[in-house]
Amino acid sequence: MRNLPLLSLLILSTSGCSDFKIVPDYVFNSLKKKELYIKSYDNTLKLWDVPFEEIDVKTNYGIAHVIVCGPKSGEPLVLFHGTDASSTMWFPNVTELSKGNRVYAIDFPLEAGKSLSNRRKLSNKQAAAFYNEVFKHFQMEDINLLGISRGGWMATYLALQPNIPVKRIILLSPAQTFGRVANLGKVLTGINIKIFPSLKSTNRFFNAFSYYPEKIDSVFKNQLYLAYKYGNSKPRLLNMSLFSKKELKSLKMPVLVLIGDHDIVNKEKIFVKVHKYIPNAETAVIKNSGHFMSIDQSEIINKKIVEFLNNSK
Repeated sequence: MRNLPLLSLLILSTSGCSDFKIVPDYVFNSLKKKELYIKSYDNTLKLWDVPFEEIDVKTNYGIAHVIVCGPKSGEPLVLFHGTDASSTMWFPNVTELSKGNRVYAIDFPLEAGKSLSNRRKLSNKQAAAFYNEVFKHFQMEDINLLGISRGGWMATYLALQPNIPVKRIILLSPAQTFGRVANLGKVLTGINIKIFPSLKSTNRFFNAFSYYPEKIDSVFKNQLYLAYKYGNSKPRLLNMSLFSKKELKSLKMPVLVLIGDHDIVNKEKIFVKVHKYIPNAETAVIKNSGHFMSIDQSEIINKKIVEFLNNSK
């Protein structure tokens, strides 16, 4: 295997059996690098203070790695992580979110994580089809979507698809959804870490994106650093264009949009557009919070999400 650096060994468990398959890996160019990253991923998962399952779902676009927890009778709540953060990033939130919901956290297949794309590129339509196959695999109905940053854009895009039964949407500072990047200079620290991955650039990244970078667990910081050091993510392959007025007006389901008061991606002025075009929208600014609001103010974020899910119709 190690003589084939562009190949990765995937163990796919289905129907109680294990099949070993060799598949292309478009994110990691060596097994050793991937092994080191996966070890860090698993270390971050130890921060999930709830019982969970890791399930691999075969789709036409590759393997979807899904972390599942919460009561089987609960409404489905699907989590979409930010760029390169993987599903492990939800460690401060999953305990509260999974008390009354069946939570499904899905790794994006062309970034560092445990999902695996079977092609070098995914169009928006293909990405939507990838996720919809996961929804159908778990027989989801009345789906609640929760996304942060790039994941918020994806949640919005999925809610616009006519064949996906979305009940509610929660958007935590969604990128490129209601406006352009607010503070491009600081956001570029995310580009810098991708080009020049180091512990120094990692610290600069967290200092720019988080109001309380010291609250971010060092285990997760190390995982993200290794994602940039060893991985070759391709979120840029998605056409993250702003949504049109017509598209936003078609979102008839309840929508919750939260941003931080120190957010470098969105500012409060986006709420004018949100309330003007989305018929059933709620908004709030979270104090003492940056773009990493799910960690900066996890207790407040968790409470607002749970209240929205319980109270919205």
